[in-house]
Amino acid sequence: MSGGLYRSANAHGGGLPPDDGATFISAEPLNQPGVEATAPPQEVVAETSAAANSAVMAVGSLVSRGTGFIRNLMVGAALGNAVGDVYTTAQFLPNQVYEFLLGGVLTSVLIPVLVRRRNADPDRGEAYAQRLLSLAVLALAAAALIAVLLAPVITAIYASGKDAAYKGLVNDLSYLMLPMLFFTGVSALIAAVLNTRGHFAAPMWAPILNNLVVIGTFGLYIVLYGARALQPDQMDAGRILLAGGGTLLGVAVQSAGLLPALRKVGFRWKWRFDFRELGLRELARLGGWMFCYVGVNQLGLFVVVNLLLRVSGSGGDGKTRAGLLIYNNVFLLLMMAHGIIAVSIITALMPRMSAAAAEGRFRDVTADLSRGTRMVTAVLAPVAVCYAVLAGPIARVVFQYGAFNGDNARATSTVLLVAAVGLVPFAISQLFTFAFYALPDTRTPALVNIPVVALRVLLQVGLFLALSATFAAAGMMLGNAVSYVAAAVISAMLLRPRVGRIGLGGIMRTMGRVVVAALGAALVGLVVVKLLPGDPAHLSWTAAAVQLVIGGAVIGATYLGLAMVLRIGEITEVVGMVRRRLGR
Repeated sequence: MSGGLYRSANAHGGGLPPDDGATFISAEPLNQPGVEATAPPQEVVAETSAAANSAVMAVGSLVSRGTGFIRNLMVGAALGNAVGDVYTTAQFLPNQVYEFLLGGVLTSVLIPVLVRRRNADPDRGEAYAQRLLSLAVLALAAAALIAVLLAPVITAIYASGKDAAYKGLVNDLSYLMLPMLFFTGVSALIAAVLNTRGHFAAPMWAPILNNLVVIGTFGLYIVLYGARALQPDQMDAGRILLAGGGTLLGVAVQSAGLLPALRKVGFRWKWRFDFRELGLRELARLGGWMFCYVGVNQLGLFVVVNLLLRVSGSGGDGKTRAGLLIYNNVFLLLMMAHGIIAVSIITALMPRMSAAAAEGRFRDVTADLSRGTRMVTAVLAPVAVCYAVLAGPIARVVFQYGAFNGDNARATSTVLLVAAVGLVPFAISQLFTFAFYALPDTRTPALVNIPVVALRVLLQVGLFLALSATFAAAGMMLGNAVSYVAAAVISAMLLRPRVGRIGLGGIMRTMGRVVVAALGAALVGLVVVKLLPGDPAHLSWTAAAVQLVIGGAVIGATYLGLAMVLRIGEITEVVGMVRRRLGR
C-alpha cells in the first residue's frame, strides 16, 4: 500500500515488506505469517539472542538507510533532475519485476516454509534450501534474460508519451540495469537462508556494500564528467556505461558479500534438480494472495510513474517540475523516518502479537495494537511537523548539490510539505497490516489493498488533471496520504470482529492531544524560521542549515513541552525512562 516508486534494498536497507523497499527478515522467524510462535517463554537465552539480533538489525538499518540516502544525493548531484528522472525510471524497472516475482512472497511464504523444513527435516532443511536456491537461480536468470530481450517493449510501456531521446536513454540504461533483478533475487534468497539459521548481520549490512559502490560510481562520474545538468540526448556512451554499469555492479557486490556468511553458518551450495520435492503446489497456494497484493501495488505504481513522466523536466514558464527523481527522494525521506521509528516499534510488537494470536489471547493482541498505534502517532508527529515546516531548508541542505540546482530543491520542498501529511497514516496502516499477518492472515491485507490502491489511483489521476504540472508530484503524495488513512480505517474495521475492541477511545484521545502538541510546535517553528535570516526564494546553504538546526530544535522542544503538559503518556514514559537512566 506504499505508493513508493521502487523498493530498492540499496536505498532502504531494511524495513517493511512489501512497502519499504528492502528485503526484511524478522528477527523472530518463527513468528512470521503462517508460522506459529513455538519458542517457550522460559528460554531466556533465545530472548537475549532475539534482542541482540534486533540491535544488529537496528544499527544495520540506520547505516544502510544513511548510505542509501547519500547514494540518492550523489545520483542527483551527478545527473541533475532531467537525466536523474531517466535513471530512476531505468532503475525502477528491474525492481518492479523483482517485486512481482519474489519480493512480497519472500517474507510471507518462503521464510515460514524454510523455517518449518528446518525444524521438521532430518537434515535441518539443507536439501530443501539447496533445491529452492537451484530453482531460484535458474528462474531468476531466465527472467533477467527475458527482461533484457524485452527492454525496448518495457521501455515503451513505462516511458510512453516521452520523446525519442528520453526513451532511448531509458532503453540503453535498462540493458545494463535489468540484470539487477537476478542479483537482487539471489541476495534475497541467501538472506532468507541465513536468517532461518540465526544469522542476521550479513543481510542487514550487505546493502551497504551496494550503496558504497554506487556512491563511488557517481563520485567517479563527477570527477570525469563534472556535475552538470544535462538533457537525455547529451548522455554519451561513456556516461551511460558508467552510470548503468556501476549500479549493476553494486547489486552484484551485495550478492557476493553474502556468500562468506553462508559458509559461516555451515550451508554448502549444491545443485539439486528434484524440484518436485519442493512442494511447488503448496508454495503457489500460500503465495497466491501475496501475488495479488504485490500485483495491485504494481498497477498503482505504474500509474504514478506514467503520470510523473508526463510532467518531468521544465515547463514553458521555465519552472522545474518535480518528476520521478524528486518524488522518489521525498518518499525516501518518509521511509527513513518510518523505518527508524515505526519499524522499530512494529518489530518489537510483532513477535508479541504473533504469540498472543497463536494462543488465542486476542485481548493481548488488541492491547499491543492500541499501544503501538499510540506510540507511532506520538513519536512520528514531530518528525512530520519538521518535514512540513522545514521543507525548504531540508531540500536545500540535503539535496541541492552539483547538477541538482536551486529550482530542483524548491520543487522538492513543495512535494515534501505535502508528503509530511501521510507519514503517520502510513505507519498506522502498516501496523494494522502486520496485525493481520500476526493472526496469521495474508488474504485480508491483499483484499483490502484492492480498494485502497483503486482509491489512490482515482485521487492521483483526478489531482493530476486538476492541478498544474508544477504540483503534479505533490498531488501524487496527497493521493498517497488519503489512501493510507483509508487503509488504516478499513483494516481497523475488519480487525475488530477478529480480535475485539482495539481501544479506539484511548487512541483518539492520544491523537487529539498529539494534534494539539503538533500544531503548537508547528506554529512556534514557523515563527522562529520567519525570524531567522535567509530569503526563502533563494536560500543559501548556510542560512538553510541554521534554519534546519534551530528550527528543528525549537519544534522538538516545543512538542516535548506540550506533550508533557498534555500528559501524552507515550512521550512522558520515554522522558521518565531517560530521567531514570540519567539519575543512575
